[in-house]
Amino acid sequence: MPAITIDQMKSYLSKSISSFNRNKFNGIMAEIDFRNYITQLRWGERVSIGGWIVRSEGEGNFAHNTIALFPETIEYDYEYPADRQMPNPSHGLHTICSTFHQIGIKSYFCSFNLEEVDNIISPAWSWIQLGLPTQQRYRPLFDGIEGVNFRERVYNFLRHETDVSLIPPESISEQYTKENIRIAFQSKYFAEISDVDGILWGNQFTYPLEIKEKTVANDRHVGKYFGIDIGPFVKLAFYAAKKGNLHSLFIVREIDNIDDRRLVNWWFITYDKLAQYASWVSVGGGRNMQGGASSVVKIPFSEFTLLNRENLERL
Repeated sequence: MPAITIDQMKSYLSKSISSFNRNKFNGIMAEIDFRNYITQLRWGERVSIGGWIVRSEGEGNFAHNTIALFPETIEYDYEYPADRQMPNPSHGLHTICSTFHQIGIKSYFCSFNLEEVDNIISPAWSWIQLGLPTQQRYRPLFDGIEGVNFRERVYNFLRHETDVSLIPPESISEQYTKENIRIAFQSKYFAEISDVDGILWGNQFTYPLEIKEKTVANDRHVGKYFGIDIGPFVKLAFYAAKKGNLHSLFIVREIDNIDDRRLVNWWFITYDKLAQYASWVSVGGGRNMQGGASSVVKIPFSEFTLLNRENLERL
């Protein structure tokens, strides 16, 4: 199979992403820095690849069915053999997805064959369900999916002309892959979809991650605090509502200021503490990743825990 170039991936992303602002760039960089940092702490193998969590739409059916998608990253400038074997998902991802399965979230690892290398690149995706006690096999993408409504009309997802030059080269492959699997899914189904920054396999629980870059703010009622947008807060609440062995973490890359963005420290808070101490009244924030105005809840800085190896071992 011919290799996909970085320029072809950028071309695809410029068509698939509706807007790309500085906040979105900062979010990507925070995820890259987190993975580098967690690897330095020798916990890199405990964090899954990124992906998507998808929920059904429609009156009487909204959010009644949930699945998670974790795609194999397509690397640019790499010539994949035409007869390559579908990869075996990692043991850690199997373990993480067994937790998802126990609470009713079907999880899939998605792999690909490259059918066409052109201005618009179209991998042929296959998927294998994870977290089951019996051996599964790869099937064509979306073969056997239940509870999600088909899209009856063709929708042009690749209609944008967005400047994606800010995306760092080390993140191009992951961003391209995630966008490609998202569009493949949404081209066939109506669904609410949100990204998964990663899932941490702790010593006690399994933790979906929300990773953000923040400066410490101050409030006369709360004192020093970090803010979290309403959307991510509600998504973490969804994980908590599923109960079982699934918890979640809000991870913050603290920076000294919004211009230099120098790292001060890494912090985390479990959702249990976040929900207990978050302010009940939201406040207006800055621009969100979609370019609109954000609404933020305040979490006292004092309730966050330093992200180091000793504290990771307690999770």
